[in-house]
Amino acid sequence: MTVHFIGAGPGAADLITVRGRDLIARCPVCLYAGSIVPLELLGYCPPGARIVDTAPLSLDEIDAEFAAAHAAGSDVARLQSGDLSIYSALAEQLRRLDRRGIPYTLTPGVPAFAAAAAALQCELTIPEVAQSVVLTRISGRASRMPESEELATFAKSGATLVIHLAIHAVETIVAELTPFYGADCPVAIVVQASAPAQCVLRGTLADIAAQVTAARIERTALILVGRALAAHEFRDSALYDADYRRRFRGGAA
Repeated sequence: MTVHFIGAGPGAADLITVRGRDLIARCPVCLYAGSIVPLELLGYCPPGARIVDTAPLSLDEIDAEFAAAHAAGSDVARLQSGDLSIYSALAEQLRRLDRRGIPYTLTPGVPAFAAAAAALQCELTIPEVAQSVVLTRISGRASRMPESEELATFAKSGATLVIHLAIHAVETIVAELTPFYGADCPVAIVVQASAPAQCVLRGTLADIAAQVTAARIERTALILVGRALAAHEFRDSALYDADYRRRFRGGAA
């Protein structure tokens, strides 16, 4: 028996990996985060599968589902939104499984920030404009941020920022970032990236808060900040330069 944690993607049902889809199809138990995982994915479950929405469950109750499946010898498909590597509450579940000696696997999924970049039709790293992407959040009810990871600390770098779980505090974020990026810095809000209800707002630090208020956006949104979002005048990368020598293509000495 194995618990298979599967990144179910950011919202569109067809953005799950082939591996993830095939795991769902062969597991007699499926636990899914019903508040955000596309319900269409449950159509891949085998006939008669036990399907449990974990949105209303506590960690203890989820752990009990793992234990019951283990006792029955039934593999579990554990569907979680986006990718498992960030903001997934994965670590605490793995700790419980380790204590019980229950084996597990991890199948990555499409992260929300990648889906947001696709919605914006842009690259988040532009030559000599921004070569780093910071995935972060702000302190909230779930947990506080470490003191060394305050928003201003990252803003000093000028990197592209992707701020999760913080749309409710957009005015505070604007106030913190403006001294570093400038009021004219491009900002984008992507709501439910890749889902049918996807919504995109574009603006600057000067006007984005007003747009969010007008659109009544309150959850399931990413805030992206940085010059890379609207860069046009920049040098081409060396990757495809005719004179750039690399392993698979010769060039000028």
